[in-house]
Amino acid sequence: MGDSNEFPLTYNQTVKGITEFIEVAIHTILYVRQVYPAELFVRRKKYDTPVFQSRHPVLNEYISGAIKATRDELVLCNVDKLIVVIKSSSEDVAYERFIFSIKNMIEIEAYNKDKGQDCCFFPTHALVEVENPMSASRLGQYFRSFLVKLGMIDSQLGILDLRDDITFAIVLELKDAKAPSAAHGKHLRTRTDGNFLIEMKKPPPWVPAVPQHTTPSASDQTKLHMIRAIDTGVINISLAVQESEEKINRIKQLDAVDSKGKGRAY
Repeated sequence: MGDSNEFPLTYNQTVKGITEFIEVAIHTILYVRQVYPAELFVRRKKYDTPVFQSRHPVLNEYISGAIKATRDELVLCNVDKLIVVIKSSSEDVAYERFIFSIKNMIEIEAYNKDKGQDCCFFPTHALVEVENPMSASRLGQYFRSFLVKLGMIDSQLGILDLRDDITFAIVLELKDAKAPSAAHGKHLRTRTDGNFLIEMKKPPPWVPAVPQHTTPSASDQTKLHMIRAIDTGVINISLAVQESEEKINRIKQLDAVDSKGKGRAY
């Protein structure tokens, strides 16, 4: 019997692989940008490369809940972007946005209509075959290159030292006119602009995103750094990081203060 990692992936297996990678990448982002102390993370191995995973149960529950919700929406072809927002704890202002852009390249026909499911719904266990799909091993190699570049992101962004307590949020931007259709729990609140935020609650409900955290709110003064892109032929994914105007201005202010301080004589 052949190696299962070399078998072609179905559509839903591709969805599962992509969301598993995003979960690993989120932990990596929190580690390399020092959102939480390094002691909170444990060294692991994924995609044949070292990674760091949070060992805080509440944080892990929030991330895994957000990924589960994202997977459900991605199966429905609803997702446009998932954004990891690194922000000020006190002012709720976004400093950096790690943007996973997702593009469905094919349309999948309805599955199991005889069970009364909506024509746009595909159960996560459905084996929907696609033409010339990628294998698990090839996909893993691409994800490895993502994580290697992500691990060196400090060389592009510098150390995140803004003299401000920081935290993060996960924002899901849906395609135009889409609302969360795979919500968890009874608390579902929607926006008309397609931007939603999962709060750290149990179960994680959909709530409106803070507008400043979303990509449409980004000003022309932001800086965008492309990290990597994958073309699977089924679902294409790219990762970029955006430095907000607020971060850029804060760095300038801190540099000006430091410059004045160094010029003083006592």
